[in-house]
Amino acid sequence: MALLICVPGPVLAESCFCAIPSFLPSDSQAARDYADIIRGDFEDYIQDIQSYFRCLDGERARAFEEAREVSEEYGRFLQLVGD
Repeated sequence: MALLICVPGPVLAESCFCAIPSFLPSDSQAARDYADIIRGDFEDYIQDIQSYFRCLDGERARAFEEAREVSEEYGRFLQLVGD
């Protein structure tokens, strides 16, 4: 464990925040009265959820690369100590 703490390198995980679903009132009159606001909320949600998916994809790629590098370092460690 101490070896992993001492290994230099960036460890910058990105925080991905999920979009908040839009609210659709059950009252049809309220939906008509606030149609422009509700439409905008749904469009914002769609943009936000797409950004969230891109963030998750980026974080997944970063984590895989980190895991590959750590695995290689572990292999070098095992060779160093003769295991």
